[in-house]
Amino acid sequence: MKNNIPNRVVNQMFENDDFSKWLGIEVAEVKEGSCELKLTVREEMTNGFKIAHGGITYSLADSALAFASNSHGRKSVSVETSISHTKQCLIGDVITAKAVEKSMTNKIAIYEIIITNQQEEIVALFKGTVYRTSKDWF
Repeated sequence: MKNNIPNRVVNQMFENDDFSKWLGIEVAEVKEGSCELKLTVREEMTNGFKIAHGGITYSLADSALAFASNSHGRKSVSVETSISHTKQCLIGDVITAKAVEKSMTNKIAIYEIIITNQQEEIVALFKGTVYRTSKDWF
């Protein structure tokens, strides 16, 4: 039953996550300490240059951070995040965020999220630090 915890946590989180639903995020894979999410860039997600607003890749990565960091079954919240945008995203691009746990202690965990497009080109690099509370999901 323990190996089912990541999916149970993410399903419960996603059920109440109206923003991730509005973005059109799809959960591709969840494991303890990792997560893969996808979305398709829509016209209403673009800025004045007709490229995806930086907040789109940031939001996708932030959701991946939330799901990956909570996948152990302990409630975790972000305390610091940063992103570097490396390539523009256009309408119709399918972007994927892969979150990987880099370090975890009893109270703090650090994650790296790499966001790629459908050609597997890196479009953004995100780093997130979370605080691991003492509260369990179940």
